[in-house]
Amino acid sequence: MSNKKSESEINFQADKVYVHRWPMDSQHWSPSLTEEIEHLNKGKEKKSIRIKDTRVQINNYNFDEIKKIGVTVPLFKKETTTVFEGKIQDFYAHVHITTMAKNYLEIFNALMGWKNNLISK
Repeated sequence: MSNKKSESEINFQADKVYVHRWPMDSQHWSPSLTEEIEHLNKGKEKKSIRIKDTRVQINNYNFDEIKKIGVTVPLFKKETTTVFEGKIQDFYAHVHITTMAKNYLEIFNALMGWKNNLISK
């Protein structure tokens, strides 16, 4: 994990990010947000992830009201995947973040600590 600024902040680069409206019967996103999210989902470049307390920042997009967090290391893969529900602007989303960094296990452990701290609040 690079540039760890404090115990409550996690920074890493994601290889894949997928964001979609959730729950499916929630308010539809604005056309501008839909376009931005489609670019984020389809972009091949790595995404900057910053997690601090109850906020997740992906590049310049902030997600808050985080809940239902899942963190996993898929079988037979050298990667860590995080899934959560959150709010971006005034809209709800389901977010998938995958990193294939060499230190994916260190990232996994930090994410599990963050998840456990968030749940215990």
